[in-house]
Amino acid sequence: QVQLVESGGGLVQAGDSLRLSCAASGRTASLLHMGWFRLAPRKDREFVAAIHRNGGSTDYADSVKGRFTISKDNAKNTVYLQMDNLKPEDTAVYFCAGNTLPGVSSSFRDYPYWGQGTQVTVSS
Repeated sequence: QVQLVESGGGLVQAGDSLRLSCAASGRTASLLHMGWFRLAPRKDREFVAAIHRNGGSTDYADSVKGRFTISKDNAKNTVYLQMDNLKPEDTAVYFCAGNTLPGVSSSFRDYPYWGQGTQVTVSS
């Protein structure tokens, strides 16, 4: 069993920054990749970023490259999403997800473990 809990969301203005955290507990040794997805109003679930748990390789959606940074602290079983230069179109509920497959994936169907989500709202 794996549990994921996100935190760090809030209400900010365009150009501001936020750092999201995802704390993992339970049988975390089974997690090979961690990812962030987001769900905006009237839109489909969108891939944001992913990171290899041990090797540290990363992948980003084109819409956030250069602005968002995914990182990890294995000692704390925590992954982070540093979001800089936020835009109104970044407004969404952000979800942390865990992947047990050996290769990185941007498909939500490959992630069996999910957090409850944290709201990020960016005003113009």
